Formats: sequence, C-alpha cells, structure tokens
Amino acid sequence: MTIAHNSYSSTRRRLTAAVASLAVVGAVGATAVFSETVPVLAGAVHVDAPQSTGFADIVERVSPAVVSVKVKSTIQPAADEGSDGQDGFDNLPDNPQQHDFKHGNGKPRPVAQGSGFFISEDGYLVTNNHVVSEGSSFTVVTSDGKELDAKLVGTDPRTDLAVLKVDGGDKFTYVDFADDSKVRIGDWVVAVGNPFGLGGTVTSGIVSARGRDIGAGPYDDFIQIDAPVNHGNSGGPTFNLNGEVIGVNTAIFSPSGGSVGIGFDIPASTAKQVVDDLMKDGSIKRGWLGVEIQPVTAEIADSLGLKSDKGTLVSNAQDAGPGGKAGIVAGDVITQVNGKKVDSPKELARTIGAYAPGKSVDVTVWRDGKSQTIKVDLGTLPSGDKQGSSDDGKQAAPAKTDALADLGLTVTKSDNGKGLVVTDVDPNSDAADHGIQPGDVITTINSAKVSTAGDVTKVMSDAAKAGRKAVLMQITRDDANRFVAVPVSKG
Repeated sequence: MTIAHNSYSSTRRRLTAAVASLAVVGAVGATAVFSETVPVLAGAVHVDAPQSTGFADIVERVSPAVVSVKVKSTIQPAADEGSDGQDGFDNLPDNPQQHDFKHGNGKPRPVAQGSGFFISEDGYLVTNNHVVSEGSSFTVVTSDGKELDAKLVGTDPRTDLAVLKVDGGDKFTYVDFADDSKVRIGDWVVAVGNPFGLGGTVTSGIVSARGRDIGAGPYDDFIQIDAPVNHGNSGGPTFNLNGEVIGVNTAIFSPSGGSVGIGFDIPASTAKQVVDDLMKDGSIKRGWLGVEIQPVTAEIADSLGLKSDKGTLVSNAQDAGPGGKAGIVAGDVITQVNGKKVDSPKELARTIGAYAPGKSVDVTVWRDGKSQTIKVDLGTLPSGDKQGSSDDGKQAAPAKTDALADLGLTVTKSDNGKGLVVTDVDPNSDAADHGIQPGDVITTINSAKVSTAGDVTKVMSDAAKAGRKAVLMQITRDDANRFVAVPVSKG
C-alpha cells in the first residue's frame, strides 16, 4: 500500500509541475514546446469528388403528373387481375389488400389499384387495360392526395393500354412521350408509381434491353428496365432524364412474386399512337391482311433460295381475306410492306396493324425464286384476332400406305385427294426432329402439290439437283397450316 501511495503522489507531483511549466511557457509564447508535448492528430478522410445531381429535380417536376388509379367493380373477377404468373411473367395491377374487398352484395367494391399519368392539361391520363378491365367506376388520386372521379375513354387489350378522363375544370400538370428511338441500352431511367397501394414511389435504374418479346401478344416490343417495379406500378410511367415518358410499366418477370429487377415497358412510340386513337375514337381499328404467318428459319430460307432468314412465311391465306383476294398464297415470304423491310412475324403484325382499314399497301413477296409486289386493300382486324383455317384437316388413313424411307415417313392418299396423310414417323428421322406427326397432311413440297409418294420423290430429286439443302413441306394439322423445312440429304 505504501508503494502504491508513494508512486501515485510522485506521479501527481510530476504532472502538476508539467502543467505549471506549460502555463509559464504559454505565457511567454513558446508554442514549440507545447507541440512536442501533445502531438496534433490528422483530420478525418475527405475526398473532393464530383457530386452527382441525383434524380430529385426530375422527380419534383414529374411527380404531380403521376396518379394512383383505384378501380371498383360489381363483378367479382375470375382470377387475380392479369397476374397468373405464367412462365414467371406477371402483370402489375393490384395491391396486397385487394382480396379483402372482392365480395359484397352487388355494390361496387375495390378490385384493383394501379398507376397512371396525365398527358394533357384538361385531364386525359394513361394507364393499363388490365388495371381497368374489370372496373365499373374509377377514382384517381393525385400526388397531393386529392381524389377525383374519372371516366373510361377507351381501351386496347392488344397493347394493354387504356385512357381515362378526369373532369372538373382543373388544369393538371402533365408529361409528354419521348422519342423512344433514341433510347439506348444503359440509359438512366426513373419509374414513378403506386406499388402495393403505398402511393407515389420513385425507383431508378437503367434500360436493360430493347425489343423484348415475352409472349404477351402479337405486338410485343417491350423496353426492359431494372428499376424496381411491383404490383400497383401498372400503368405508371418510366421517365428519361429530361422528364419524358419512354415507356409505360406493364409487366415484370417475377419467379418470386416481387421485383427481381426485370420490368417491361410499352414503348412510348406504341403508347402515343394508341392513346391518340383512343382519345379520338374511343377504340382502335387496325389494318388486317388475313393471312396466317410463321418465322423464316435458316433451313426454310435455304429451301426457298433466300439469301437470309429474314421475312415472314405465309402458312395460309384466307380466300375471303384481303391478302388472299389480292393474290397472296401459302408459301409466299413477305419481305416488305410499302418498301419497308419486315424481318419477322411480329414486325409484320405491327406494320400492318399501324395502317387504317381500307388503306392500300404494296406487299413484296418472295415466290418461285423471285420477288414480286402485290397491292392489297387492307381489311379491319377482327376483334378476336381470329384466323382463317385450311379446308384440309386430319384424315383417317386408308389401308394402302407408301413408305418414304429416306424421309422416315409412311404416307397414304387423303380421302379428298388433296395431299398425303402421314401414318407413321420414324422417331430417329429429321421429320420427327422437325415435329411432323402421324395425322399431319402434307399438301405441298416447295410449292408443288403432292398427292402420291412419287410426287414427293420427284420434288426431292429436283431440289437435290438444284443444290438445295432442304425442301419446304406444307403441313396441315387441326385445320391449321405451317411449313417445315426437311433436309434433302436424307431424301
């Protein structure tokens, strides 16, 4: 104890002396002595880096134009509003509480909640068709919390767009569509909407891809973004950094049911055209060619003598349809419309659909090894997108059959004498690999009608002599036509 006390007393005396000496030194201005006794510590890390402006200025300007859309109906929907999750793809209409409201005594009940945005000062606004499709009354909630009644102007299920109108004399903040042809993969984007019924919510990301086909319909041409969007974002806008709408949120890829960073927007160019028509007429009338179509594969292109696999193969032309009346036939490959290239069935559908019914167009087709142009007066696309069917169907096989060993097929004459019915397919053959099945009817090969095994053999031989690697078979199955390219090497 004595040692500890003496040590403490000694230390205290030394500290007292040091403080006293510092006081004296400080009084005469000898600061060098102080810095040697107490080192000066370094400052915290700070980097003078360029500062990002963020998205606040954009959001502040565009948010008043974005609204929540509440939908009520007296009809109970048969399923979640468009959200079947097939193949992981999901529409975005509802909020999690909606199922609590889907009942009740014939009175209008909330069934969905989505997003939308004003496109005019007098109250026209855009949303998705799948948001409003089950609705009987609609309420718009603005960014400042005002609830306004809206009426349905028109819908277009094929592109999943709808237009509502809010009346009341107010002048609304509105936004405009961008020129989406200038949108590049990697561009920054901002999505604003009403996910899960939470109200105005902002997310950011980039353009991930363009021209996405997710199997939603004949006009698929989506912009893919990675800005998080969820249920309730449907109908909401995605903005570029100029505050212009590049696309309308409509679907997500969602194995989990929530956002995984893969969202799909209807391009502004499509939305603008549809919306303008809906505001003008309340409905969409599209041009109609009246043909069934399929893609041109590399094998099909080779069998027809085409230099590339671009274009659209006509598998059937309805006799009463505009194309059939004008002279388009099964086996034609449509390559251009009014001088504009059409490289795929989707592109042809969008191109023809963009013309008004009654419009006269020049359709360029590849037939018999050369191009020719056919003038077609377009009809009106049927409401159900119904396609014509072939007169030939699945035939019952008569007793006598013929083997086409090189093709791996056994065939017989059809009852009506038009074509050959396939009665058996070698599972190891090219025909089987290309999906030919018993019951299929082979009607033509390389545009030549066939009714006997000898006809098939002759056409195959002629193709081989001409240096073709494949022949093009026209197949009828279940009243529908399609073309299959079968290699010549085994025939």
